Amino acid sequence: MQQRFTPNEVDEFRQVGFDLADVKSQDDIVAEVTRWAHVLAYERFDLLEQIAAEMAKAKGVKLPSKLSVAK
Repeated sequence: MQQRFTPNEVDEFRQVGFDLADVKSQDDIVAEVTRWAHVLAYERFDLLEQIAAEMAKAKGVKLPSKLSVAK
């Protein structure tokens, strides 16, 4: 199934870091969301945690406790 976004939608997604200009399929969307999540985890892990918490809250589930990271 072909996925199409209007130029306005592409601009809106770009504002939060998604590049959907060349997306043509569901697999392309999955690849872009995966890329975005990896970049966000590397650059702004705190923001990714907040997004995950809000998603869990919206679904009514509890996130696992934080894991400590060895440095």
